[in-house]
Amino acid sequence: MIDVTDRHCRFFHRLLAPRARLYTEMITTGALMHGDVSRHLDFDATEHPVALQLGGSEPGALARSARLGQQWGYDEINLNCGCPSARVQRGAFGACLMAEPVLVADCVKAMQDAVSVPVTVKHRLGLDYDESYDFVRDFVGILHDAGCRVFIVHARNAVLKGLSPKDNRQIPPLRYDVARQLKTDFPDGVFVLNGGITEAGQSRALLNEFDGVMLGRAAWHQPGVLSEISQLIGEPPTLTPDEVVEAMMTYAESQQSKGVPLRMITRAMLGWMTGRVGARQWRRTLSDPELLNKNDARLIGRAWDDLQQQVVPIA
Repeated sequence: MIDVTDRHCRFFHRLLAPRARLYTEMITTGALMHGDVSRHLDFDATEHPVALQLGGSEPGALARSARLGQQWGYDEINLNCGCPSARVQRGAFGACLMAEPVLVADCVKAMQDAVSVPVTVKHRLGLDYDESYDFVRDFVGILHDAGCRVFIVHARNAVLKGLSPKDNRQIPPLRYDVARQLKTDFPDGVFVLNGGITEAGQSRALLNEFDGVMLGRAAWHQPGVLSEISQLIGEPPTLTPDEVVEAMMTYAESQQSKGVPLRMITRAMLGWMTGRVGARQWRRTLSDPELLNKNDARLIGRAWDDLQQQVVPIA
């Protein structure tokens, strides 16, 4: 979710799902060691609980980055061992780390020594076209021996050559049965299922088998599903759409005073009205360059008012 789940997106998602655990986009250790730390790590207090997802493969750099994350107030430090993109592979981290479980264990131990918050790992089931259960069982086992207890399992293999990141989210088959076996074999572990989860009812059913479910692109393309899941599992009542719109206008105004353009705020909202009459106009209004360039937070309210005025035609 690089360049997707930024702090503005997470603020919006928190309004829709009051108790979901939010994750940052993957932030590399290089960006934190040599870049603008506040730009990468700042977040709104309402985002809690929120986890910092790191990309890297050098134990010392990961330990320093984890320490920064704890100092900034993150509730969890997550090591990404699941991203298959070519850019990530060139940096020798992400999914390709699954081929080096001992190194990953060293990274986990270094981060655990540096922070008191939980250190977790997100991973795939295997690499390329090897679907051996032994591979992922041994990977999880080595990390388990290192003290890791929380595993976010993207229930597909990662094909490192020949498939784009998008293809890697669709072509390798989902194997929820393998994720279930991991949960059986490591009964004191916490296993969160990721991959192919798009609907609220599906999420509710999977929560009977796993300790959690993680939504990725579905939460971006159809964020309303977050509210639906919250309601299905009996979470505290979510805000009404009117209240969400009002909160986002207030937030946009506060961010504009810091120089954040309105388009950075509204892009996470484009799919919110998917399936409703007027959704196309909603997206068009909130993505119109000419309107966005005015940097007027009231544009969000205008788009909402226009949608409210839509009438379902009578056949």
